[in-house]
Amino acid sequence: MSGQLKEVRNRIKSVTSTQQITKAMKMVSAAKLRRAQDAIIQMRPYTQKLQEMLSNIVSGSSADMELPLATERPAERILMIPVTSDRGLCGAYNANVIKMTLAVIAEKYPAQQAKGNVTILPLGKKGYEYFLRHNFNVVDNYWTIFSNLNFDYVREAAIYAQQAFLNKEYDRVELVYSQFRNAATQVFVAEPYLPIPKVVSEGEKKKNSDFIFEPSMEILMQELMPKILNTQVYKAVLDANASEHGARMTAMDKASENANDLLRSLKISYNRARQAAITTELTEIVSGAAALQG
Repeated sequence: MSGQLKEVRNRIKSVTSTQQITKAMKMVSAAKLRRAQDAIIQMRPYTQKLQEMLSNIVSGSSADMELPLATERPAERILMIPVTSDRGLCGAYNANVIKMTLAVIAEKYPAQQAKGNVTILPLGKKGYEYFLRHNFNVVDNYWTIFSNLNFDYVREAAIYAQQAFLNKEYDRVELVYSQFRNAATQVFVAEPYLPIPKVVSEGEKKKNSDFIFEPSMEILMQELMPKILNTQVYKAVLDANASEHGARMTAMDKASENANDLLRSLKISYNRARQAAITTELTEIVSGAAALQG
């Protein structure tokens, strides 16, 4: 019986220590989430307006105008850019990004995958490790992006994708990441990155005639297109960063609650075992005293 009590005591001590760690991780993630949330909230309206402007201009451009980054080609070679985290303990966050990447490949590019023409440009250690382990073609130059998260580092990855598209190494480039909504909600999306999508409504098309370009449209596009595309990748990375901290904070909160439930159950078990041990000892004492009296 004493061995059982010792085992339960050790488990209570272990769960208590784990709970202290999960609570501390929750507090750290909450502090990081506040900064990451402020960054993406400030960035999102600017990026969305730039993307709308770019799509409108590309959609309204004349047929003889050369826009290399918007050139449609048969989709023979594909580049997927999944944005994961460097660390785990954030629930199903990384698994969901990887799952969506695989789903997009299976749904849109099965023939290219069968030929080995799908390449992964992972941003984040978890995605890099998964796709490398499962024998995908992996570009391993930018997976450490979260070790020093800044616009210049993200821009390098975006420029690589743009240059590879211009060199016809890839015919399609897609971003897969998690859009941050709140600490408990992330929306996993796959967005076409290159060629620049021409998504514009009939009402928007009428507005194109009102644009006045100074200098010429070609010069502006050569200058603006790469910058807008760089900003689009940076926005996806900021979204993913905030989503990671939100997912980790939620996961650690759930882990702390589960530890409370487990501690409650273990303490009941410990008290029952202790009560049984005391009852046994009392029974032995009473039985011994009765035997002596007899």
